[in-house]
Amino acid sequence: MGSKSAQKAARASGRRQERNKSIRSQVKTDIDKAEKLIAAGDVKAKEAAAKAVSALDKAGEKKVLHGNNASRRKSRLLKKLNKAEATPKAKAGPEKAA
Repeated sequence: MGSKSAQKAARASGRRQERNKSIRSQVKTDIDKAEKLIAAGDVKAKEAAAKAVSALDKAGEKKVLHGNNASRRKSRLLKKLNKAEATPKAKAGPEKAA
């Protein structure tokens, strides 16, 4: 057993860990969903990316994630989205020459 202050700090740390776990998990889920939709070329990819960016912003604001970590993840996600939008999927059938 440590000092009273160490015991209190351990309890507080445990409470924060439990509270942050669900937020961090939701952020990961939102990012995964957005990345899968981007890779599939789905039209809902932009909405999913916006939701993931919002979740990252909230997690950074609440100090669940470090601000720079949240910014880096947003940047990487939006980079993938912009790249996918710039290069649309090829058409299924071959084009006929006229």
